[in-house]
Amino acid sequence: MKINISGRNFEVTEALKERIEKKLGKLSKFFKPDADAQVRMSVQRNRHILEVTIYFNGAVLRAEESGDDMYACIDKVVDILERQLGKYKTRLAKSLHKNAFKFENALKDEADKLQEEVTDFKIVKTKKFAIKPMAVEEAILQMNLLGHSFFVFSNAQTNEVNVVYKRKDGDYGLIEPEF
Repeated sequence: MKINISGRNFEVTEALKERIEKKLGKLSKFFKPDADAQVRMSVQRNRHILEVTIYFNGAVLRAEESGDDMYACIDKVVDILERQLGKYKTRLAKSLHKNAFKFENALKDEADKLQEEVTDFKIVKTKKFAIKPMAVEEAILQMNLLGHSFFVFSNAQTNEVNVVYKRKDGDYGLIEPEF
């Protein structure tokens, strides 16, 4: 697994790099060598923020943690990623082994409930709207006017569909498609 470490408003020390490589190295056994891990460290108002995104097999694992100590954030993020890997592995195993075992009646109800939790995604509302080309700043204004946490729009500069969203820290994010 390739690990790219960067710092924002923060100088990444060798000790932090070694700690991240050691902790994420434990997870590399679950990925092919071409998996890519992006690690971003930053400090905002005396809060250490660690974001880790791992791209593999067309899937993405992402974890973010903030706290007073960057080392504690690293440990928490690795725990989050391990839980996400467990869920992903379970979901994958269930889809591969669907109906592979026969459950007795007593266990069948429990298995059905568990199966529903993993695969039952219920869409409760569908919404259609016209997408007009606009600048990113205008899309953020529209999102705030509507009181939403995200806004889908056509970027006037790139002519592609983008999404702006409000982050936990109060800043804004932009999602752009990559082909």
